[in-house]
Amino acid sequence: MNPTPADRDSVRSVAQVNAEIRELWSGGVLPEERRPEYERLVVAWARAHRTERAAQGGAGLAA
Repeated sequence: MNPTPADRDSVRSVAQVNAEIRELWSGGVLPEERRPEYERLVVAWARAHRTERAAQGGAGLAA
């Protein structure tokens, strides 16, 4: 069974998600049709950040 986008997001590191976000912005402007992808990546980045911080014993992002 292939992982869903949410499953893939949960296993990616902050660095991986950040690289994807940078790729979207590589032209200096975010194309409107890619905005939903950007928004999904921002949520994935926050999730990965919280997960990594928790693994390090930190509190993560404020709620």
